[in-house]
Amino acid sequence: MAQGLVPLNDQEITERLEQLPAWEQVGNEITRTVDIRYHGGVALIVHVADVERLIGHHADMDLRWDHVRFAITTHDAGHVLTAADFDLAARIDTIAGLHQATPLD
Repeated sequence: MAQGLVPLNDQEITERLEQLPAWEQVGNEITRTVDIRYHGGVALIVHVADVERLIGHHADMDLRWDHVRFAITTHDAGHVLTAADFDLAARIDTIAGLHQATPLD
């Protein structure tokens, strides 16, 4: 396992998800889908990818005509949730807000 990428336990995951209400746990990932039209979604993904490059942690991103889905796990730690995942999720929330993306229910 990569140094510093310690898996979070269930309680830690629950506590962190409480701070990120738009995100949900699905298996060993946290996910969020936002409502945004295609070209806005492209801009959102480029913005997120630029930040990911700087911090060295990446989400899986799925662009569709009217939404973008983000899924985050720490691949380098064996596909488990770590603090890095929740840090990235918070950054994505900020970026999504800048692009006027709204949570998709």
